[in-house]
Amino acid sequence: MIVPAPQSDRFERQRSLVPVDLLQQLQMTVIGVGAIGRQVAIQLAAIGCRHVTLVDFDVVDDSNRTTQGYTAADVGTEKVHAARAQMLAIDPEMHVQLIQDRYRPKYASGDAVFCCVDSISARTAIWRAVRDQSQFWVDGRMLGETIRVLTAADGVSRERYAKTLFRQSEAQQGSCTSRSTIYAAGIAAGLMLHQLTRWLRGLPLDCDTTFNLLAGEYTVA
Repeated sequence: MIVPAPQSDRFERQRSLVPVDLLQQLQMTVIGVGAIGRQVAIQLAAIGCRHVTLVDFDVVDDSNRTTQGYTAADVGTEKVHAARAQMLAIDPEMHVQLIQDRYRPKYASGDAVFCCVDSISARTAIWRAVRDQSQFWVDGRMLGETIRVLTAADGVSRERYAKTLFRQSEAQQGSCTSRSTIYAAGIAAGLMLHQLTRWLRGLPLDCDTTFNLLAGEYTVA
Protein backbone atom coordinates (compact mmCIF):
# COMPACT_ATOMS: atom_id res chain seq x y z
CA MET A 1 0.00 0.00 0.00
CA ILE A 2 1.38 3.38 -1.03
CA VAL A 3 0.92 6.09 1.55
CA PRO A 4 0.65 9.58 -0.02
CA ALA A 5 3.19 12.13 1.14
CA PRO A 6 1.74 14.73 3.54
CA GLN A 7 0.74 18.02 1.96
CA SER A 8 3.56 20.49 2.47
CA ASP A 9 3.13 24.17 3.22
CA ARG A 10 5.38 26.04 0.83
CA PHE A 11 4.89 29.26 2.80
CA GLU A 12 6.00 27.75 6.10
CA ARG A 13 9.35 29.55 6.31
CA GLN A 14 7.96 32.99 5.50
CA ARG A 15 4.62 32.81 7.26
CA SER A 16 5.70 34.95 10.22
CA LEU A 17 7.04 37.60 7.81
CA VAL A 18 4.54 37.66 4.95
CA PRO A 19 0.76 37.59 5.60
CA VAL A 20 -0.06 35.33 2.66
CA ASP A 21 -3.83 35.31 3.21
CA LEU A 22 -3.96 39.09 2.88
CA LEU A 23 -1.46 39.11 0.02
CA GLN A 24 -3.59 36.73 -2.02
CA GLN A 25 -6.59 39.06 -1.84
CA LEU A 26 -4.81 42.02 -3.43
CA GLN A 27 -4.32 42.98 -7.07
CA MET A 28 -0.72 43.90 -7.85
CA THR A 29 0.38 45.82 -10.94
CA VAL A 30 3.97 45.78 -12.19
CA ILE A 31 4.60 48.54 -14.71
CA GLY A 32 7.72 47.74 -16.71
CA VAL A 33 9.13 44.20 -16.66
CA GLY A 34 12.71 45.00 -17.53
CA ALA A 35 15.65 44.78 -15.14
CA ILE A 36 13.83 45.55 -11.88
CA GLY A 37 10.28 44.73 -12.94
CA ARG A 38 11.01 41.15 -13.99
CA GLN A 39 12.68 40.52 -10.63
CA VAL A 40 9.65 42.02 -8.85
CA ALA A 41 7.26 39.80 -10.83
CA ILE A 42 9.18 36.62 -10.02
CA GLN A 43 9.45 37.50 -6.33
CA LEU A 44 5.70 38.24 -6.17
CA ALA A 45 5.07 34.76 -7.56
CA ALA A 46 7.46 33.23 -5.05
CA ILE A 47 5.91 34.85 -1.96
CA GLY A 48 2.37 33.81 -2.92
CA CYS A 49 0.70 36.72 -4.69
CA ARG A 50 -2.28 35.42 -6.68
CA HIS A 51 -3.36 38.38 -8.82
CA VAL A 52 -0.81 40.33 -10.87
CA THR A 53 -1.03 42.56 -13.92
CA LEU A 54 2.13 43.04 -16.01
CA VAL A 55 2.43 46.14 -18.20
CA ASP A 56 5.17 46.53 -20.81
CA PHE A 57 5.34 47.24 -24.54
CA ASP A 58 8.84 45.84 -25.18
CA VAL A 59 10.26 42.54 -26.45
CA VAL A 60 13.24 40.61 -25.10
CA ASP A 61 16.56 41.27 -26.81
CA ASP A 62 19.85 39.45 -26.40
CA SER A 63 21.30 41.88 -23.83
CA ASN A 64 18.30 41.22 -21.57
CA ARG A 65 19.64 37.73 -20.86
CA THR A 66 22.53 39.33 -18.99
CA THR A 67 20.95 42.32 -17.26
CA GLN A 68 17.37 41.09 -16.79
CA GLY A 69 17.62 37.29 -16.56
CA TYR A 70 15.50 36.35 -19.55
CA THR A 71 16.47 33.14 -21.33
CA ALA A 72 17.85 32.56 -24.81
CA ALA A 73 14.47 31.09 -25.79
CA ASP A 74 12.78 34.34 -24.69
CA VAL A 75 14.65 36.54 -27.20
CA GLY A 76 12.16 38.09 -29.60
CA THR A 77 9.22 37.34 -27.26
CA GLU A 78 7.14 40.05 -25.59
CA LYS A 79 8.51 40.64 -22.10
CA VAL A 80 5.10 40.33 -20.47
CA HIS A 81 4.62 36.85 -21.97
CA ALA A 82 8.10 35.70 -21.01
CA ALA A 83 7.74 37.02 -17.46
CA ARG A 84 4.32 35.39 -17.04
CA ALA A 85 5.72 32.02 -18.12
CA GLN A 86 8.40 32.26 -15.44
CA MET A 87 5.84 33.28 -12.80
CA LEU A 88 3.50 30.40 -13.64
CA ALA A 89 6.41 27.98 -13.47
CA ILE A 90 6.70 29.00 -9.80
CA ASP A 91 2.96 29.06 -9.07
CA PRO A 92 0.57 27.68 -11.72
CA GLU A 93 -2.42 28.91 -9.70
CA MET A 94 -1.62 32.57 -10.25
CA HIS A 95 -3.83 34.84 -12.33
CA VAL A 96 -1.50 36.99 -14.43
CA GLN A 97 -3.07 39.59 -16.71
CA LEU A 98 -0.94 41.01 -19.52
CA ILE A 99 -1.02 44.48 -21.03
CA GLN A 100 1.30 44.63 -24.04
CA ASP A 101 1.46 48.42 -24.07
CA ARG A 102 2.75 51.45 -22.21
CA TYR A 103 0.71 52.22 -19.10
CA ARG A 104 -2.25 54.45 -19.92
CA PRO A 105 -4.83 56.00 -17.57
CA LYS A 106 -7.55 53.74 -19.05
CA TYR A 107 -5.91 50.71 -17.43
CA ALA A 108 -6.85 49.76 -13.86
CA SER A 109 -3.97 50.10 -11.41
CA GLY A 110 -4.99 47.61 -8.72
CA ASP A 111 -4.32 47.81 -4.98
CA ALA A 112 -0.52 48.03 -5.17
CA VAL A 113 1.64 49.43 -7.96
CA PHE A 114 5.30 48.64 -8.61
CA CYS A 115 6.69 51.35 -10.88
CA CYS A 116 9.72 49.95 -12.72
CA VAL A 117 10.15 52.30 -15.67
CA ASP A 118 13.23 54.04 -17.02
CA SER A 119 12.46 57.75 -17.02
CA ILE A 120 11.22 60.48 -14.71
CA SER A 121 8.71 61.64 -17.33
CA ALA A 122 7.15 58.16 -17.48
CA ARG A 123 7.03 57.94 -13.67
CA THR A 124 5.35 61.34 -13.46
CA ALA A 125 2.66 60.42 -15.98
CA ILE A 126 1.94 57.09 -14.28
CA TRP A 127 1.87 58.65 -10.81
CA ARG A 128 -0.65 61.26 -11.90
CA ALA A 129 -2.88 58.50 -13.27
CA VAL A 130 -2.78 56.12 -10.29
CA ARG A 131 -2.04 58.20 -7.17
CA ASP A 132 -5.71 58.41 -6.15
CA GLN A 133 -6.57 54.83 -7.13
CA SER A 134 -3.96 52.58 -5.50
CA GLN A 135 -3.35 52.02 -1.80
CA PHE A 136 0.38 51.27 -2.08
CA TRP A 137 2.98 52.65 -4.50
CA VAL A 138 6.64 51.79 -4.75
CA ASP A 139 9.09 53.14 -7.32
CA GLY A 140 12.40 51.42 -8.05
CA ARG A 141 15.19 53.46 -9.61
CA MET A 142 18.62 52.20 -10.58
CA LEU A 143 21.66 53.50 -12.40
CA GLY A 144 24.67 51.22 -12.44
CA GLU A 145 25.20 50.09 -8.87
CA THR A 146 23.15 52.81 -7.20
CA ILE A 147 19.60 51.89 -6.19
CA ARG A 148 16.81 54.11 -4.92
CA VAL A 149 13.43 52.87 -3.68
CA LEU A 150 10.61 55.32 -2.92
CA THR A 151 7.38 54.27 -1.23
CA ALA A 152 4.04 56.06 -0.82
CA ALA A 153 1.02 54.69 1.06
CA ASP A 154 -0.50 57.63 2.96
CA GLY A 155 -0.98 61.38 2.63
CA VAL A 156 2.42 62.37 3.98
CA SER A 157 4.42 59.86 1.95
CA ARG A 158 2.46 60.65 -1.22
CA GLU A 159 3.21 64.34 -0.85
CA ARG A 160 6.85 63.52 -0.22
CA TYR A 161 7.06 61.24 -3.24
CA ALA A 162 5.60 63.88 -5.56
CA LYS A 163 8.57 66.12 -4.77
CA THR A 164 10.97 63.54 -6.26
CA LEU A 165 9.39 63.91 -9.70
CA PHE A 166 11.62 66.59 -11.17
CA ARG A 167 11.89 67.48 -14.84
CA GLN A 168 13.49 64.90 -17.14
CA SER A 169 16.14 67.47 -18.09
CA GLU A 170 17.25 67.54 -14.43
CA ALA A 171 17.56 63.76 -14.13
CA GLN A 172 20.90 62.04 -13.80
CA GLN A 173 22.11 61.19 -17.29
CA GLY A 174 21.33 57.64 -18.36
CA SER A 175 18.61 55.15 -17.54
CA CYS A 176 18.13 51.72 -16.03
CA THR A 177 18.84 50.22 -19.44
CA SER A 178 22.02 52.20 -20.09
CA ARG A 179 23.99 50.81 -17.12
CA SER A 180 22.61 47.90 -15.15
CA THR A 181 23.36 44.50 -13.66
CA ILE A 182 21.03 41.71 -12.68
CA TYR A 183 22.38 41.66 -9.13
CA ALA A 184 21.55 45.33 -8.58
CA ALA A 185 18.09 44.77 -10.07
CA GLY A 186 17.52 41.80 -7.75
CA ILE A 187 18.46 43.87 -4.72
CA ALA A 188 16.17 46.72 -5.82
CA ALA A 189 13.26 44.32 -6.28
CA GLY A 190 13.90 42.79 -2.85
CA LEU A 191 13.84 46.19 -1.20
CA MET A 192 10.55 46.97 -2.96
CA LEU A 193 8.91 43.74 -1.81
CA HIS A 194 10.20 44.34 1.70
CA GLN A 195 8.25 47.61 1.76
CA LEU A 196 5.18 45.75 0.52
CA THR A 197 5.37 43.22 3.34
CA ARG A 198 5.92 46.02 5.88
CA TRP A 199 2.76 47.68 4.59
CA LEU A 200 0.82 44.40 4.78
CA ARG A 201 1.91 43.99 8.42
CA GLY A 202 1.04 47.58 9.34
CA LEU A 203 4.68 48.51 9.98
CA PRO A 204 6.15 51.96 9.26
CA LEU A 205 7.44 52.33 5.71
CA ASP A 206 10.81 53.62 4.56
CA CYS A 207 9.76 56.42 2.23
CA ASP A 208 13.15 56.88 0.58
CA THR A 209 15.93 54.28 0.57
CA THR A 210 19.22 54.64 -1.29
CA PHE A 211 21.81 51.88 -1.60
CA ASN A 212 25.14 52.63 -3.28
CA LEU A 213 26.68 49.18 -3.71
CA LEU A 214 30.09 50.37 -4.82
CA ALA A 215 30.49 52.80 -1.92
CA GLY A 216 28.83 50.48 0.58
CA GLU A 217 26.43 53.25 1.62
CA TYR A 218 22.85 52.52 2.70
CA THR A 219 20.62 55.43 3.70
CA VAL A 220 16.97 55.57 4.74
CA ALA A 221 14.93 58.75 4.97
